[in-house]
Amino acid sequence: MAPQAVPGHSGRVKAVAIIVNIIHNTSDYLPKVLRFLNVAFDSSGDCLLAGDHQGNIYVFDLYGNRFNLVQRTAQACTALAFNLHRKSEFLVALADYSVKCFDTVTKELVSWMRGHESSVFSISVHASGRYAITTSSDTAQLWDLDTFQRKRKLNILQSVGIQKVFFLPLSNTILSCFKDNSVFAWECDTLFCKYQLPAPPESSSILYKVFAVTRDGRILAAGGKSNHLHLWCLEAKQLFRIIQMPTKVRAIRHLEFLPDSFDAGSNQVLGVLSQDGIMRFINIQTCKLLFEIGSLDEGISSAVVSPHGRYIASIMENGSLNIYSVQALTQEINKPPPPLVKVIEDLPKSKLNAGDLKVKVTSRRVQLPSKSRESKIQTRILKQDLAGHCENKENELSEGLSKKRLQVLLKGYGEYPTKYRMFIWRSLLQLPENHTAFSNLIDKGIHAAFLNLQKNYPIKSRKLLRVLQRTLSALAHWSAIFSDTPYLPLLAFPFVKLFQNNQLICFEVIATLIINWCQHWFEYFPNPPINVLSVVENVLAFHDRTLLQHFMEHDITSQLYAWPLLETVFSEVLTREEWLKLFDNVFSNHPSFLLMTVVAYNICSRAPLLNCNLKDDFEYFFHHRNNVDISVVIREVYHLMDTTPADIHPNSMLDAFVSLTKGQYPVFNKYPKFVVDYQTQERERIRNDELDYLRERQTVEDMQAEVDQQRDEYEAWYQKQELLRKAEETRREMLLQEEEKMIQQRQKLAAVKRELKVKEMHLQDAARRRFLKLQQDQREMELRRLDDEIERKVHMRDREIATTAKDLEMRRLELESQKRLYEKNLSTSQEAIAKEMREDADAYRRKVDLEEHMFHKLMETHQTQIQNTQKLIEENLAKAEQACLNTDWRIQALRKQRSGDLQRNECYQETAKLLQKNRRKEIEVLNALSEEEAKKWEEAKEKDFHLKSERKVSALSDASRKWFLEKEISDAVEHAERPHGKVVPRCQNEQVASSCFPATSQSSDISEMDSSTRISLSQRRVQWDGVERDLMERVRNLRQRLTARARHRCQTPHLLAA
Repeated sequence: MAPQAVPGHSGRVKAVAIIVNIIHNTSDYLPKVLRFLNVAFDSSGDCLLAGDHQGNIYVFDLYGNRFNLVQRTAQACTALAFNLHRKSEFLVALADYSVKCFDTVTKELVSWMRGHESSVFSISVHASGRYAITTSSDTAQLWDLDTFQRKRKLNILQSVGIQKVFFLPLSNTILSCFKDNSVFAWECDTLFCKYQLPAPPESSSILYKVFAVTRDGRILAAGGKSNHLHLWCLEAKQLFRIIQMPTKVRAIRHLEFLPDSFDAGSNQVLGVLSQDGIMRFINIQTCKLLFEIGSLDEGISSAVVSPHGRYIASIMENGSLNIYSVQALTQEINKPPPPLVKVIEDLPKSKLNAGDLKVKVTSRRVQLPSKSRESKIQTRILKQDLAGHCENKENELSEGLSKKRLQVLLKGYGEYPTKYRMFIWRSLLQLPENHTAFSNLIDKGIHAAFLNLQKNYPIKSRKLLRVLQRTLSALAHWSAIFSDTPYLPLLAFPFVKLFQNNQLICFEVIATLIINWCQHWFEYFPNPPINVLSVVENVLAFHDRTLLQHFMEHDITSQLYAWPLLETVFSEVLTREEWLKLFDNVFSNHPSFLLMTVVAYNICSRAPLLNCNLKDDFEYFFHHRNNVDISVVIREVYHLMDTTPADIHPNSMLDAFVSLTKGQYPVFNKYPKFVVDYQTQERERIRNDELDYLRERQTVEDMQAEVDQQRDEYEAWYQKQELLRKAEETRREMLLQEEEKMIQQRQKLAAVKRELKVKEMHLQDAARRRFLKLQQDQREMELRRLDDEIERKVHMRDREIATTAKDLEMRRLELESQKRLYEKNLSTSQEAIAKEMREDADAYRRKVDLEEHMFHKLMETHQTQIQNTQKLIEENLAKAEQACLNTDWRIQALRKQRSGDLQRNECYQETAKLLQKNRRKEIEVLNALSEEEAKKWEEAKEKDFHLKSERKVSALSDASRKWFLEKEISDAVEHAERPHGKVVPRCQNEQVASSCFPATSQSSDISEMDSSTRISLSQRRVQWDGVERDLMERVRNLRQRLTARARHRCQTPHLLAA
């Protein structure tokens, strides 16, 4: 298979504008057109890369005028790129979402890039050719073409979508355009967002679909489903112009700037491809339309401009490829202005006649074609002129056409011009074009007889099937016989395929054919037309009796060699061109021409038919194409028309041509109505029976489906129960494992708790030992302090004893010494008493601190016991709740253990009651402690009051002691005057005076003095003598007397008053 280059033509440009028109056909017996899908220029602009829908990639060398097949990918390509830095390599995106790189010279695969999850519709290559961006609807990926590794990937939300991502020319900027009209510019190396274009104004807001950028990268053109075109200045980042295209433009499908060698990249010409398939090139500065390519008949689907701006490659809607010369397109624009003086010349009369001169006037040019070959080519190019004047030529009936002249033209050329064939047919058949009547037939919908047309006639094209179904339904609504005619689809199909874009013309052509060329076909309905076939057999017997005798010898009737040709109107045995050529002659002659064609076809096929001996061979021959020249057949038909006798000529049987009536279609009732009615009734009965059967069958199927559904539900339920059972067993095993793990964890936890308890006991033991040691140290310190105090007191007593000894030795100084010793002893006793009181206070404070510490420790121990009890209660409650939950969960499966669960529940309740009782007792204990605390506070207050009273007593004691001292001084003075024998009363007075001290201090002092005296006497018993004992006894007696006297005086009224 290879592309074929044919001379191009377009209705919008001159003939020289199209360099070549490339049509890709297969080389099979039945040629098939392969459609081109994508095209791309290389960086030089002289080579073109094109790919078709079968995956064939071709390189076209426009400079060397040759092409080459470089790759077969076996799948359709969705995008191409041919401007890589290695000139022989190109990128192709395939239908399997992959991107491949091939070499045009070696034709080998260079790399295979994957990563997209949807079709890649755009490939943009960097100006250096070393990077490429592939874009799909959900992502864009940046590739390094040196290593063919993906550098970056742009992921977006599915709700946004990507329109296009591409490099700006001659820059390092990437432009990304999204479906929400947002446009971002990114730095290629760092992918840093450079800027974002603002939203377009609401007055002209459109959804951008297509984009184009000038070669200098300064202007961005954007368009969409609107006739407005937005021009953005990328330097100023603002919209600077909105261009409104003509009203014919409803949507913009593609945009391409046309480069110019002298514009320094600031392109001024923009190509705009609209929905009508026409690409209009406009000047974006002057907003003028410069030229157009494409037409309504030959629309453009996509276009690419070469980098240097010399060529425009466009893929047409029919799949062909057109290459235009920009120089030829702009020649009329760049030509010098016309001269001011124009001369009108007369043409020779010999060259002017009514048949040769056709003037076509348009808004842009006037053409005067002639009969020469050159003018014929110009007429082909003037499709734009015909579009203005003859665009609706099929809808107009020319009064200048003559059937006789058309027959003369037909005999001369053998067929009508392809361009005007439909127009001539409509003129020959005199179609009335009853739009209203046809609409009424169409409005009745699809006839019941053709609802299942696709089952009997599977047609690949849905559109063609739909048109055939509507046309047959319209015929059935027009006449009831056509709903029962089995060969009607075969008869109508070639005309439906030919007129599928104009159903009215198709219906009227078939109706005209039935009324005129199918006369007497339905008289023997539902059997084949025996009378018509007998006429064909008579003509064949007259012109070729040998062939008829051969048919008769092999039991071949006219229903086999004539009827298959008639019911299919030769569409099975002829190609499209041969069939059109035949019906050019059929419609131009008498209706008997069709019957003569059957005879002529058999006569022209005489040799192969005489060689056939089997019935299957004959059937195959008349249902398939054969090697028969249709021109020879047509000439033979004309010969038969002229040489057939009148008595057997079909003209005598068939009426002349009658066209359809205007306004309403004629009534068609040339058939046995009772047979058709009977068949219609029978068919209606059968249809009703079939409907009943189908209804009952549907009911049975529904019941069967319901049964199957129930069975499936049961199976699913059983499977679900089995799965649940297995899941239950699995979970039970898991629970057992978890319980074992929990038991192990509890054992570990208990071991840890035991270790913690042991550590806690060790710590408590260590703390207790430390506290005992501290107490021992404190006691040792206290003992040392007492020893020091005793030693000090002993030392003081020694000094007193020494002083007393000196007093005894020195009699003459007895009074003075006794006085000084008394004063000294008195001060020492006061200091000792004060010290003893301080010691008593310190001992009391330590005792209170120790009691408080023990009390707090008792409280902490009790609180710890309460907390442990609460924890134990909480754990027991949690266990009780868990046991209750487990009991509830196992009620249905473990009913035999109900009694044990009830006993356990009672135990839990009793435990809860005991816990409540314990809480009440704890509350009572706490209340008792609170009362004890209150009592302690009251006792403290009483002791405080007692202390205050003691202080008052001490004050009174001081006053009494002062009085006593004064009295003793006076007594001492008196004693000094008395003899020595009166010493005993003095000691008695001292004892009385010593009795005035408080009772609490007396008891403690006496005990303390006794203990200290015992220790000192035991240590120094040898050294003390009887004098010391007498002296100490006297001192003790003196103190007692002083204390008793003080108490006695505190109780006297005059001291209280004082």
